[in-house]
Amino acid sequence: MTDKSFPADDRTRFRFAVTLSLLAGMADAIGFIEYAQLFMSFMSGNTTRFGEAASDADWIGVVRFGGVILVFCFGAFLGTLIAAWSGRWRLATLLTVQGSLILLGVFVPHGPDAVPWHVYPIVLALGLQNATLQDEAGRSLALTYVTGSVVRFGAGLANMLLHKPAPSFWIQGPLWLGLTSGAVMGGFLQHYFGEKAFLFPAGAVLILAVLAWLMTMLRPQSEAVFSPTAPQPDAHPDAKPLAAGLGARQGK
Repeated sequence: MTDKSFPADDRTRFRFAVTLSLLAGMADAIGFIEYAQLFMSFMSGNTTRFGEAASDADWIGVVRFGGVILVFCFGAFLGTLIAAWSGRWRLATLLTVQGSLILLGVFVPHGPDAVPWHVYPIVLALGLQNATLQDEAGRSLALTYVTGSVVRFGAGLANMLLHKPAPSFWIQGPLWLGLTSGAVMGGFLQHYFGEKAFLFPAGAVLILAVLAWLMTMLRPQSEAVFSPTAPQPDAHPDAKPLAAGLGARQGK
């Protein structure tokens, strides 16, 4: 099977994945506590709350939770397009957009309960974050939620007994640990800083973005920022690699 991971270097992918998962957990915990149990990245929780609101004819809740789910989905849509269009600059570009959106959310005036537009930039950033990295099968690495990681970890344990697990099995445990540790840290930060606690994950993501820009400019062909066989995340098996598509568009 062709390796469709991004970045191609597994050590770089692992470090960025665990760090971003930690920061996502941090942002989700801050938002959950600060904004009356509204999840920033855990759309399963928001979907349950949406269903509960609908069953009670709580139309403010229906719009509140439904809107956040749509914004998160749009983030995944936008992130996948950016991944397809930005080529080797994908990591740096996506991280810059994510950090900027989280930072923007700190300063947006609060909206009404039904339309909390102050949380939309943060939710958009976390939806977009899931298009940042992908495993060897070309699937987006779940950086902002852990249900898939727990399932893949359990299935991987079974496959260890049957034969051997997929290569992506080994990252699932650290992803869960990263998100969990970030949630604990986010709770403490919110307790002391309130809404301004979002400045911590925003600043950290922007620092990662600067690192990614430097890595790409100094070593543009490095596997740490480049994958010649990777298509856009979750693409059809016949999709062309991103690198080939970029070169074709640039006439190379």
